[in-house]
Amino acid sequence: MTLTLRSSVSFIIQKETKFLKTFDDVSTTVTYAKIKPSFNLRVKSSMQIAHTFKSEVSINEKWEKVLTPSISHSNHDGSKKVPVFVMLPLDTVTMGGNLNKPRAMSASLMALKSAGVEGVMVDVWWGLVEKDGPLKYNWEAYAELIQMVQMQGLKLQVVMSFHQCGGNVGDSCSIPLPPWVMEEISKNPDIVYTDRSGRRNPEYISLGCDSVPVLRGRTPLQVYADFMRSFRDRFTDYLGSVISEIQVGMGPCGELRYPSYPESNGTWRFPGIGEFQCYDKYMKASLAAAAEAMGKKEWGRGGPHDSGQYNQFPEDTGFFRKDGTWNSEYGRFFLEWYSGKLLEHGERILVSAKDIFQTSGVKLSGKIAGIHWHYRSRSHAAELTAGYYNTRHIDGYLPIAKMFAKHGVVFNFTCMEMKDREQPDHANCSPEGLVHQVKAATRTAKIELAGENALERYDAGGYAQVLSTSVSDSGTGLAAFTYLRMNKKLFEGDNWRNLVDFVRNMSNGGRRQRLPDSDLRGSDLYVGHIKKTKEHKQDAEAALV
Repeated sequence: MTLTLRSSVSFIIQKETKFLKTFDDVSTTVTYAKIKPSFNLRVKSSMQIAHTFKSEVSINEKWEKVLTPSISHSNHDGSKKVPVFVMLPLDTVTMGGNLNKPRAMSASLMALKSAGVEGVMVDVWWGLVEKDGPLKYNWEAYAELIQMVQMQGLKLQVVMSFHQCGGNVGDSCSIPLPPWVMEEISKNPDIVYTDRSGRRNPEYISLGCDSVPVLRGRTPLQVYADFMRSFRDRFTDYLGSVISEIQVGMGPCGELRYPSYPESNGTWRFPGIGEFQCYDKYMKASLAAAAEAMGKKEWGRGGPHDSGQYNQFPEDTGFFRKDGTWNSEYGRFFLEWYSGKLLEHGERILVSAKDIFQTSGVKLSGKIAGIHWHYRSRSHAAELTAGYYNTRHIDGYLPIAKMFAKHGVVFNFTCMEMKDREQPDHANCSPEGLVHQVKAATRTAKIELAGENALERYDAGGYAQVLSTSVSDSGTGLAAFTYLRMNKKLFEGDNWRNLVDFVRNMSNGGRRQRLPDSDLRGSDLYVGHIKKTKEHKQDAEAALV
């Protein structure tokens, strides 16, 4: 494999030019041989790559120091570093099973390394890897990526993505479930989530059939376990070193939730309350059995009849309004069953993942959605339809945190960048209140909390909010933060400068510390408008074979 990277000085720009030409239009001239997985390269920085391979690079020592980061993993004052990861594009691997734009990817990874980023996150799509048939796995593009990440001295968070890509906030491409799975769905539509009007959602297999052999003789849980086991066997040499974390997908968008607010075809729009997803035959059978066990057979005929439609508000419904059915004996029964099924589903998958990866040295994590709209209402309607039984009277996140703690799983949560005052008044939002509640739940459960931003943000204000929320009430920081997402915009002028500042601040335990205008001692990384750049504009080319 041949990759090129044009000079290190090209990462520093003049005031009037854009900063980096990554991700799509980078110009490169570095060449290196394709590395087999059995090789264990240990590369600490992009500059060391050149020395490791004995390349001939003529770079002014002064400028080399400017480009070499010195952000350490621990601080002299004892403050905890919060490592920052960056999500890779959703289409990092193409539908054809190839690594997308490998030269640009290599250059982008080098730039991220130079900024002090700990590593990157990638979705490993079920719909791509097992596309050709049951138990037929194609890991080659991911193997190429992992080698590339290792070569840049970065870490990798891998998401076991058992959901489709497309139809949700931020989805920029379409990756459906494997074709053979879609065939089974066409034969038996009840294996996907269904709402009260009968609308089917092919984003994720319904948890109602977790233990039913609906996928050509295997249960969904068996299929997920086989997939993870194949990944483990293929990448054993990288687990615990290059691959530091496995985030286990447990629902739509990889989150442990129901697909209660699908955006595809305009079904849902913010800030609608969403709808319960319990009308496939497997979920209905489970509800009927639970109701009969309670001696209330009539409660098992379906979900709440007065819970409204996707785009209504709580007060428009009989179920979610201030004094609604949600707080009745029936409402409590239904919500306990609905949220309980979700919790059981998550635990089953995590138990399987724990068994598969327990000796590999990787962390396991699970992702919970930051559903902040209608958080200020008594019923927390949008959270309820998603499966989080969180109301004014009940903490819906503590049971999840305790379950994660039981299996040593990191609690990954979104919307860390959001402020209450930025949200529209009519939506009754409180992302800050929600984050505070989740932090309290994870502290009580004594587990690590990691964070993500829910929406693309490049401004200093968004980063400042993450810095603020990264420190818990007890004074400890997040276990890690993963930034959404790497693209062309991230590498432009102020956007890049904001990211570099953010990474530096997070390395200081969340304390804000602005980078100096220039630093030629090699002690701080500065990426931006450096004086006299014009005098040092010449490109140095390295040929790494």
